Order: sequence, then C-alpha cells, then structure tokens
Amino acid sequence: MSQPAAVITGITGQDGAYLAELLLENGYAVHGVVRRSSTDTFERIAHLGTRIKLHQADLLDQLSLVNILAEVKPREVYNLAAQSFVPTSWGQPLLTGEITALGATRVLEAIRVVDPKIRFYQASSSEMFGKVQEVPQRETTPFWPRSPYGVSKVYGHWITVNYRESYGMFACSGILFNHESPLRGKEFVTRKVTDAVARIKLGVQEKLKLGNLDARRDWGFSGDYVRAMWLMLQQDEPDDFVIATGEMHTVRDLVKLAFAHVGLDWQQYVETDPSLLRPAEVNELCGDASKAQAKLGWKPQVLFPELIRMMVDADLTRVRQEQEISQMPQPEINRRR
Repeated sequence: MSQPAAVITGITGQDGAYLAELLLENGYAVHGVVRRSSTDTFERIAHLGTRIKLHQADLLDQLSLVNILAEVKPREVYNLAAQSFVPTSWGQPLLTGEITALGATRVLEAIRVVDPKIRFYQASSSEMFGKVQEVPQRETTPFWPRSPYGVSKVYGHWITVNYRESYGMFACSGILFNHESPLRGKEFVTRKVTDAVARIKLGVQEKLKLGNLDARRDWGFSGDYVRAMWLMLQQDEPDDFVIATGEMHTVRDLVKLAFAHVGLDWQQYVETDPSLLRPAEVNELCGDASKAQAKLGWKPQVLFPELIRMMVDADLTRVRQEQEISQMPQPEINRRR
C-alpha cells in the first residue's frame, strides 16, 4: 500500500505543527500550505525540517489550492488556516470572512473539482456557540456567535455540512474548544499570561494587563486535540464532533495557577484594563465531548493544571535563553573614520 499523503492549511500554526508531527508518526507524507510572505514564520515547524514539504498557496486564491491538490493527490486535507484571533476580527471583519468563511469554501470546492473522494477536516470553533443556549455545549446546541470570527466559523461549519450532504463528500467538522500549548501565540490570553509570568519571575517585566478575569473557558492541550482531528477522518462515515475537556475555569483561575507555579502572588502584578474588553463578550464555554469519546474513543490526556504548568515552564526556558543571548558580547563593527 502506498504512503498516504495529507495536506494541512495553516501548518505554521500551533495545531498545524502538532498535527504534522502526529501524521508523520503515522506514516504520512505531510504537505503544508503556506502563504507567500516577506517574513518567514516557520519557527513552530522548523524542527520537522525536510520531513514535510511546503507549498505556496492562499485561501484567497482558488486556483492555487486546485493546483496543490492535483499535484499532491492527498488522502486527507485538514483546513486549519484562518484569521483566528477574535479581537482582530472586529478590526478586520471583511478579511476574517474572506479567509475563515470563504476560505473553507474554496478548499472544499477545490476538493470537489480535483477529487471528491479526498477526506476533509474543517476546524470549527467553540466561539460559534457565543451567547450559549445551554451548558455544556454539544453538537446539537444552537449557535449564537458573538464576534465576526465566530460568525465566519459558523459559515465554515455549515458549508462543510452542505458539501457533505450535497456531494456525498467525506467532510467533517471538529468543534474544538480552547486548546493551548507552549506553541500558542502570545496574543492569546493563556500564552499572554504564561509568558508574562515567566518575564515577571525573571525580572524582565513588572505588570500584566488583562481584560475580563471572570470569562470562563474549557481549556485543553493542542496535542490531544489534533489526535481527535485525525481520528475523525479514520471513521467509516463523516460526522461532526465537539472536542473539549468538560471542565470550565476562569481567566482568574488561569492567572492564579500560573503565578503560584513560580511562587508569586498574582494580585501584586495583575491589572485590569477596560480597553481589553470585547465589544460583545462570550462569558462561558464548556463542551460535552461524550460523542467523541463514544465514537472516536477520544478523551483528553492533559488537563488544565498540567497544561498551564507546562506552558509556564516552557516560557521560563525561553526567557532565560533570551537573557543569555542578550548578555553575550556583541561583535564590534568596524567603521571608516
């Protein structure tokens, strides 16, 4: 049997890096879609080196997606690319819709044109639930998004269902609740907190400014969640699944745990900043992953306290390395007099 191939959009992100590792471990030829950029942002996948192949394409360019699928002939496509930072979606709602909503449609249409037997995974989001209609949220819970990002993800979710029902395609959506790791971008609250804790502990930073400390989220580990993505595409029939831990914690809980891990009192360092509040807040998200547990055999292995300690430790290591580099003697520059 020939080696299966998989294409990952958004491979340079947190989930893309963990998913690429998982697929390589399972014997796949891994191909990543990257946008042409004046600056390379490949640090999350640098350790994978030549084990993966990168292709230049864009979710705004239909033909570039068609060309990659025709060249690679993948068994599976994972659409992880998106404008995924919720606050940015208010400042750039049109771009968010183009990439996060219509981008998913372009990938699906490229699959339909090239080979409708390709299996497709769409990265849906708990932000689709927004103003939640029940707790916990499950696959049947009505969506009520509270941001342009959430609205765009609802479109991406339903267009995936539509292509599945209209064309018989193996198209699945994973409704993933918040999932974090040491690879998370610093703009996201978990990593913003753990990075600040490391910098405060090592004397690089004095204060941490945050918005709503009472917002409650269901936080899991990205490495666990990409395993659920892969499992969805190994089933006999396509379906949609909530992926979550089933536990809610406040941002305040996150802050307390992170500071306590380094022996500091969070109240001495954290300040609330009204400018960081969302125009429309999502107050609590908590997922019911019982369907995924029953049908996929999936459950999280890393829970909240271990996750936050893992992230703080990784940021302590990073900041120490930054300090060591900054203290190294710099080469003298010869100047003409």
